[in-house]
Amino acid sequence: MTDRALPADTETFDAATLEEGRLLFARECTFLKGVVAIEHLPAPDHIEVAFAGRSNVGKSSLLNALTGRKNLARTSNTPGRTQEINFFSIGDELYLVDMPGYGYARTSKTKVEAWTKLIKDYLRGRVALRRVFVLIDARHGIKANDKEIMELLDTSAVSYQVVLTKADKVRGGGLDALLSKTEQQLKKHPAAYPKPLLTSSEKGSGIAELKATIIELTKA
Repeated sequence: MTDRALPADTETFDAATLEEGRLLFARECTFLKGVVAIEHLPAPDHIEVAFAGRSNVGKSSLLNALTGRKNLARTSNTPGRTQEINFFSIGDELYLVDMPGYGYARTSKTKVEAWTKLIKDYLRGRVALRRVFVLIDARHGIKANDKEIMELLDTSAVSYQVVLTKADKVRGGGLDALLSKTEQQLKKHPAAYPKPLLTSSEKGSGIAELKATIIELTKA
């Protein structure tokens, strides 16, 4: 997935919506705060979209590509670096929420339990939260830890959408097969949006479509 078109069953948007998304993310994006306890969450006075995923799934790279900033979300060769819920402000109307990575084997059980509680507390009754984007490495597909967070979102009745990252690493007809398999899996999850998004932060593929998705959520 370098210069060729995305597979036919990926989400498509008209030119006006794509332009609205581009303009939204052309605005200043700033770090607001990092939260390690529920009482420190900012007031729910902005629309929020959150990003969740396994450690090393490329979440920081995706946020950097989305906002056009090289170091907005820090990247590291050490998975599990994000240990808090980080809020970023886009203009005066939107918060991007970077949730702690999950599934890193070297993380202590105590820390995992603390992260899990924080995530659950955040998801419960967060009225400003429009959607959670669950990032899945396109090379590996949905794994057990991904299913756990998806089931948590199902039981919390929080709308979410799968974003397949690192899609440029999948060769040949693998993308079509991956999309078909992922869509079949999503049918089992009541809170999941039926269409996954396909992205590559390195190549820039799918970033415009993700921006367009978010702009539509700000209108909902």
